[in-house]
Amino acid sequence: MPSRLIELLFPAAPRRLPYNRGISVACRTLHLLASSLLVGGHAFEVAPDRLLLLLYLTIATGVGLILLELYRSCDWFYQGMGVLVVLKVALTVASALWWGQRVPLLLLVIVLGSVGSHMPSRFRHYSLLHGRVLEASSPPHASRRAPSGWPPE
Repeated sequence: MPSRLIELLFPAAPRRLPYNRGISVACRTLHLLASSLLVGGHAFEVAPDRLLLLLYLTIATGVGLILLELYRSCDWFYQGMGVLVVLKVALTVASALWWGQRVPLLLLVIVLGSVGSHMPSRFRHYSLLHGRVLEASSPPHASRRAPSGWPPE
């Protein structure tokens, strides 16, 4: 049973979800819109009750993005991109605990999100567990070097 669970959570080849790219783009776009308005609301001291819907939308779309990654494989958690998301979630929770520092903490979350989304794949897909880049985990749209001897003659 444990090996079956491991195979389910960490498949040899990442699973593919039909329309993953479109779902991911839509979810990410909503996430960016909701979270930017939420942070702006905090920066300009909008009443918390007026920001509640944006908070829920930010959480829901963030969870959706995480679930899309985890569907492919749970190895996402210990790769650079997953570690950054866990750090962003921790900083977001910290902003609720240290309310007076919420704007700088939330701005740091935005900076980490931007840097994480645009850093080279050798960092995004670097596995802290394996100490190397997990090539098989790269998304299908990521550019990869062709294997030597490719294309076959």
